[in-house]
Amino acid sequence: MKDRIEQILGEIEGLKCATAAEIEEARVRLLGKKGEITALFDEFRSVAPEQKREFGQKLNQLKTAAAAKIEALKAQATALADKAASGNLDLSRPGDDYPLGSRHPVSIVREEIVEIFRKFGYDVAEGPEIEDDYHVFTALNFPPEHPAREMQDTFFVTDNQKENPILLRTHTSCVQVRCMETMPLPIRVICPGRVFRNEAISARAHCIFHQVEGLYIDEHVTFADMKQAILLFAREMFGPETQIRMRPSYFPFTEPSAEVDVSCNICHGKGCNVCKGTGWLEILGCGMVDPNVLEASGIDSTKYSGFAFGMGIERIAMLKWQVKDLRHYFENDLRFLSEFESNI
Repeated sequence: MKDRIEQILGEIEGLKCATAAEIEEARVRLLGKKGEITALFDEFRSVAPEQKREFGQKLNQLKTAAAAKIEALKAQATALADKAASGNLDLSRPGDDYPLGSRHPVSIVREEIVEIFRKFGYDVAEGPEIEDDYHVFTALNFPPEHPAREMQDTFFVTDNQKENPILLRTHTSCVQVRCMETMPLPIRVICPGRVFRNEAISARAHCIFHQVEGLYIDEHVTFADMKQAILLFAREMFGPETQIRMRPSYFPFTEPSAEVDVSCNICHGKGCNVCKGTGWLEILGCGMVDPNVLEASGIDSTKYSGFAFGMGIERIAMLKWQVKDLRHYFENDLRFLSEFESNI
């Protein structure tokens, strides 16, 4: 056996292979199930006990040497193939025509909204998507029995029956709370971000969507200031002829509150299937910040007042491009996304 080990070791040292097929043939001949080295391991079982240690070490060294030689031959063959390929490369040929990607429509609208409000003097503020109950509900004047605090409306990370549970934020108003707690007055911010609600997915609803909320707090801020800011935004977003109307509404964190509609940019107020014949399209909710919300964040409500508003980015995008199914924004269908290449 010793002579056979030395003979095979010599063959390995002088082994030369030019192609991948020859390398594989050598590997099978030496290390395959019926290979020469494998046969020696089978023969090793009959070696006398006093010789097992010596022959065991030699066999292991032989197997290691064979495996290393095969890997070295593979690397050499790959290098030669790459060199040959590079030698045939024509650097004057035109490159591959890879198709350009496009920005996601939600990102396009988000940046457009942000840029509009930047022109009005608003800063951008962001906050965590995993929040606590206090910043999402309590600080915003939600009563303990409000249905939004139940599991059928909100994704809770911890037990919602415990004190101040952790949850996935249902709106970006919690970012506004953190701004009121930490930023010096006056405050003028917009808060874009992703939010989560426990809703069935359909053409008009999704469990994940994006919002932009705004907050302005200063001395002597009035409802008229809010209306003017929203009107300017609507005309920047949908065109200079756009009109708005406000309908009374209710939100726990604002009083008075309103829903805002814009004149339909398809039929220009005449009535169509997009606006359901009304001539108006709902875009956002707004209102004057409730004094309780100001006081909860340590702001003197007798001296300061403010307004807040919030809109769904997907909603604005649907109106802007007349997309009728919200699910298109989340399915990553390249046929749909390629329609926005011109908006890069």
